[in-house]
Amino acid sequence: MARTAARDSDKRRRAYGRGLWAESAAAWLLRLKGYRILARRWRSPLGEIDLVARKGRTLAFVEVKRRDARGLALDAVTPRQRERIERAALLFLQRNRGLADSDLRFDLVVVGALGRPQHIADAWRPTR
Repeated sequence: MARTAARDSDKRRRAYGRGLWAESAAAWLLRLKGYRILARRWRSPLGEIDLVARKGRTLAFVEVKRRDARGLALDAVTPRQRERIERAALLFLQRNRGLADSDLRFDLVVVGALGRPQHIADAWRPTR
């Protein structure tokens, strides 16, 4: 039993590390595309936003997924998760009133097994 718990803990640690690496790769990709990263791993009682990035008037709330295939990453962002991200985005805007006039967008960055990030702009529209 102890070996199983240790193995699970080790798997979680590795997955967490891969997730951090994927977020860093996503942030660099967005910077190369001209975005300014305003927040990383922004947490609130309503949810977490992996990246908040701005380019011109566009304010993108970015979810980062590390998956082997793009379709798997799109499927991994469930409707419930989208709603949490959307609620957190509204709270982010309330706390950063200077950004209220921005054009909002919800993006996804997929980081594949080989580490190459792919940016999917406007991956979903808010439900409200």
